[in-house]
Amino acid sequence: MTATIDPAAAPLTEGVRTPPWYRSLFVQLMGAIVAGIVVGALWPSLGADLKPLADGFIKLIKMVIAPIIFCTVVLGIAHVGDMKAVGRIGVKALIYFEVVTTFALVFGLVVGNLVKPGAGFAIDPQTLATGAAKIAQKTNNGELPHAVDFLLNIIPASVVSAFAENALLQVLFFAVLFGLALAKFRESGAGPGIILDGVDYLGQIFFTLIGWIMRLAPLGAFGAMAYIVGQYGLSSLGNYGKLIACCYGAALLFLLILAVLARVFAGVNLWKFVRYIKDELFLALGTASTEVVLPRIMIKLTEAGCSRATTGLVVPTGYSFNLDGATLYLSICVLFLAQALGVDLSLGEQITAVGVLMLTSKGMAGVPGSSFLALSATISAIGHGSIPVAAVALLLGADRIMDSMRVTVNLLGNCVATFVVARWESQLDVDRMRKVLDGAMIPALDENSAPVDKVTS
Repeated sequence: MTATIDPAAAPLTEGVRTPPWYRSLFVQLMGAIVAGIVVGALWPSLGADLKPLADGFIKLIKMVIAPIIFCTVVLGIAHVGDMKAVGRIGVKALIYFEVVTTFALVFGLVVGNLVKPGAGFAIDPQTLATGAAKIAQKTNNGELPHAVDFLLNIIPASVVSAFAENALLQVLFFAVLFGLALAKFRESGAGPGIILDGVDYLGQIFFTLIGWIMRLAPLGAFGAMAYIVGQYGLSSLGNYGKLIACCYGAALLFLLILAVLARVFAGVNLWKFVRYIKDELFLALGTASTEVVLPRIMIKLTEAGCSRATTGLVVPTGYSFNLDGATLYLSICVLFLAQALGVDLSLGEQITAVGVLMLTSKGMAGVPGSSFLALSATISAIGHGSIPVAAVALLLGADRIMDSMRVTVNLLGNCVATFVVARWESQLDVDRMRKVLDGAMIPALDENSAPVDKVTS
């Protein structure tokens, strides 16, 4: 049996004709984003009312994410058939995530200390009386889960609830167990071929759905961009210019570091990879969400030589444990708030901030207003009386503008992690990766070639 992927949802391979330029998703997304900015700037009220376009598109994508993760992980693990190999992939991914996110936190503090984005604000703490109420409204009075609760919540109350609540880590947890059990039956010759084929066909159906949904991507990007500009305006760029420039500058420098990691540890040219995923990158930027491109990113990483098992394990896990852009932003914002209030944080207080953010950043995914909750917890842990928790409200005017920075770094950070872990675990087809990133027309993957179990060069 040959596993096929809908051309609308997959990169171009041999036998698929290149569509006219005006049908290119990249061109359509660029036009939609520009149109959204224009509408939001000229007719702010209309732009703010277009949010349902983005919300509807994101909900359509989220509708199929859980089953796609399940099918991808089960197929990958069932073909690898090695419990130890799966365990190694998971452990190596978590080690990589912890090292890189900690580095991102420290790097953000270094940049914040050098640039001092909050200097000159001279905020009077007395003017922050309503800050706590504003933060509560932004976060729906929620809170980040405790570290122990977060880990326990990875285990679903039931298989049905994991899918019904779209809890990706819970779906991933069940998919790993199911895939290992299926692999065990396959080893014993108990004949799980019908089940494996069924999962494969089910995955093809969901990828076909993704292909249809992606035709609405320009509409979703248009609505999201019109809403952002219409609701928050462009005036925030001036008020928070130094903070915005600091965060985006730090993001560019961090991407250069990711490029070095990708080249040294996986042999990947990050610039070529960015060109390869330009459609997904612009869609993530336009909708300010990395979740909307998760299915397509998993397809493209697999097409670029990463095994299905590695891709299926690393990418969904990274969405909770490897938020490089978010951690970079949070560490800079801690210093911004201190500097805006005229407070000089000691080295010990900054180390405390890093320690707290190492924990709080892991439970941010899917929590409304998570960045504000993480910052509030960090300010409280520092215990500096001159920085009230309500000061976090100062970031309300600039937070939405930072989405593009966070989304870009988070997305590329997870892609680099997948390549590095795949190479580390000898599950990266380097020859295929180079051909794909060079734009060569190559045969699509089938059932037998999709899981790559050794490095080729």
